[in-house]
Amino acid sequence: MTSSNVFSDQELMNLLQEGDHAAFTEIYKRYWENMLLIAWNNTHDKYLAEDIVHEVFISLWKEKNNFQILNVGGFLATKIKFAVFKHYRKEQRRSKLAEMNFSFSELSFDEEKLDALFLQEYINGIVEELPEKCKLVFKYSRQLGMKNVEIATQMGISEKGVEANLTRALKIIRNNLETAGVVLLISHELLKSFRL
Repeated sequence: MTSSNVFSDQELMNLLQEGDHAAFTEIYKRYWENMLLIAWNNTHDKYLAEDIVHEVFISLWKEKNNFQILNVGGFLATKIKFAVFKHYRKEQRRSKLAEMNFSFSELSFDEEKLDALFLQEYINGIVEELPEKCKLVFKYSRQLGMKNVEIATQMGISEKGVEANLTRALKIIRNNLETAGVVLLISHELLKSFRL
């Protein structure tokens, strides 16, 4: 690879998928500082944030051929947030296991509760990043249980506008979940319960 800073992110990703170490190094240089800031903002722990960033970059190298990544910064940021959630979920499980003294029936119930809590928190994070109209329509529909006609009246838009914004919101949420690999970790029944 020639001078790496002349390559676009997409070109670097193409080179990375061919196993180019210099491309990986350039992606790391471009994004590690921003990723560290995101990790620190979510953990307020310097060492944990550094560990998470390193793990995410290692997984980027290992899984370079598993994803079609169109937005490198967005992909890495989502992976960082997901890694933070996984870390805290693991910590919660450890303390719960200690409390329950390895009671397996309670453990399986607790696993489901933790998965639901994790998914809810993760979806909430995605929803907060949605465009304003999509975010409002999603919250009115899924969190307040309002019908499309009620949302249309509330927001002063047509029912078709409500449907379009809800469809867009659901598509963005599903894409984010798939990109971050959350769908692989969460049961199909749990996803259905969130009406996604």
